[in-house]
Amino acid sequence: AMEETYLLNYPGVKKKILAGGKGPLPHFPLGTKVIFHFQTLLDNFERTVIDDSRLVGRPAEIFVGKMFKMEIWEPLLTSMRVGEVAEFWCDAVVSLYPIVSKGMRLIAQGKDPLEGQKHMCGMGNLFHYHSTGFPELDEIMRNPQPLIFIMELLQVRDPLSYHRESWMMEKDEKLQTVPILHMQGNALVRQKQFREAASKYKEAVLLLKTVQSREMPGDVDYINLGRMIVPLELNYCQCMLELEEYYEVIEHTTELLEKHKGNFKATYQRARAHAALCNEDEARRDFATVEKLDPKFKPFVQKELKILGENIRKIEERYSACANRGAVLAGTLGSL
Repeated sequence: AMEETYLLNYPGVKKKILAGGKGPLPHFPLGTKVIFHFQTLLDNFERTVIDDSRLVGRPAEIFVGKMFKMEIWEPLLTSMRVGEVAEFWCDAVVSLYPIVSKGMRLIAQGKDPLEGQKHMCGMGNLFHYHSTGFPELDEIMRNPQPLIFIMELLQVRDPLSYHRESWMMEKDEKLQTVPILHMQGNALVRQKQFREAASKYKEAVLLLKTVQSREMPGDVDYINLGRMIVPLELNYCQCMLELEEYYEVIEHTTELLEKHKGNFKATYQRARAHAALCNEDEARRDFATVEKLDPKFKPFVQKELKILGENIRKIEERYSACANRGAVLAGTLGSL
């Protein structure tokens, strides 16, 4: 069983069985808990080991069908028997590995996976994707490359023996999922898949809100989680603008502005949504605030107001044309 085989349906993944497992291939229905040890190696001459769950002293686990941080691990593990040890060579499907690894390392050290991001102020995006704080992971980020995973499948637990939904996800696990959803959303936006991107941002917001609902309002964690929600909400609204879902944008930005007065992006997005719906007074009010918040935007605002004025004029012309036609018609009918 030493020969390499390509893993079914996964181009760019090769599998080599190093030690056979016991019994038949397990069933992996949704929610199955899979417990395993893994090593991650670089595909270089030295086969440098980057991560090793045995050194942490506890195995890793994933739940089948849950939006796991490293999607590729699920097909790898579900191709294995209990007790099997296999080596997988994976190309082009491991771009998120550095972020997953960072989260796992911090948790293993008993730290918060968002370590170091709590003390940043401002509404800027709290996730610094360009650095993980681990040089070898940063190198993989800068230079995406194939990785080798050596996995040992320890246990497969039937989903019926416990029930685990989002509210049971551990806090650190939820928080680790957020930057990944964020990155997936950004990638989908670049592909102009706004509907799909919006659902990633929304999922991340919901995860943060469930974590936040367990914190004491006014507490530092509560406030930080609130800050983390903002860029995701704004990205969601940007997608909604692209999809011309203007009422949705107004609803979300209004809620956001109640908590974060004077947020520039939210005001600008709401102004654009009101303008698209020809809500003249609301649009003018929000555009005036935009200009106050950032005078650099004056030329953009003037341009938007000019378009708004033209659209409203068209509507008024159409309306008065209809009214005139109505009057003429009424006159004609009256004289019959």
